[in-house]
Amino acid sequence: MRPLIAIPLPHSLDREYAERAIPQYERAVEQAGGEPVRIPLDQTPAEVIKIIERCDGALLPGSKADVDPARFGATRSPHTAISDPRRDAVDDLLLEDAFRLRKPVLGICYGLQSLNVYRTGSLIQHIPDFLPEDLRTRVNHEAGKKIAVAHAVEIEKDSKLEEILNGKNPVGNKVVVPVNSSHHQSADRIGDGLRISARCPDDGIIEALEGTAPDHFVLAVQWHPERSADLDEPSRAIFRALIEAAATK
Repeated sequence: MRPLIAIPLPHSLDREYAERAIPQYERAVEQAGGEPVRIPLDQTPAEVIKIIERCDGALLPGSKADVDPARFGATRSPHTAISDPRRDAVDDLLLEDAFRLRKPVLGICYGLQSLNVYRTGSLIQHIPDFLPEDLRTRVNHEAGKKIAVAHAVEIEKDSKLEEILNGKNPVGNKVVVPVNSSHHQSADRIGDGLRISARCPDDGIIEALEGTAPDHFVLAVQWHPERSADLDEPSRAIFRALIEAAATK
């Protein structure tokens, strides 16, 4: 039986965007051998939990929203987008279930930020405001989906992500992978039970997090491997790792 992977609709306030965005995630899960299960954002927590309970893993997708900075004790930046409380509530239910039952989790873009805040981490609300002036124009992290390769990410040695990518495109002692990019926020303080597993080598922005518990698959990337899963092996490897971890649950 194919592992069931819960995927919340990306956004509750813009249904057209959500319906347009989610098929790429579903396709990537299917190609990797899993069965995607859409999680609606307009049902009660009890109804959502009933769906989640039968799933073997969770994929937290991207979103047009930004996490409410009040959730990590910060004042809202003028660049911070409107929050999506319904999406955040469903993410929290998925993460609570996953961490309690050791179900695998993959976060993508907003999913990384949602995961990090859930684990008591914080976010950089607008990358250009955070970086020194001489680094602000080196990388366009908001390049968008029309730019296939926005920059490189450098994978940390001895990380789970390095193991997943299996030494693709080695440069020196580290794995370097070209990625797309569609975000203006990133992880700042790292949440409990998480570690940094990739950065952008040009400006140091955190590009991936992973769990520290050896018995629990938790991975989140700031780029969008679902967009490139048809084109490159590293993207496919990320989804296969999720499905392989879910198959053991």
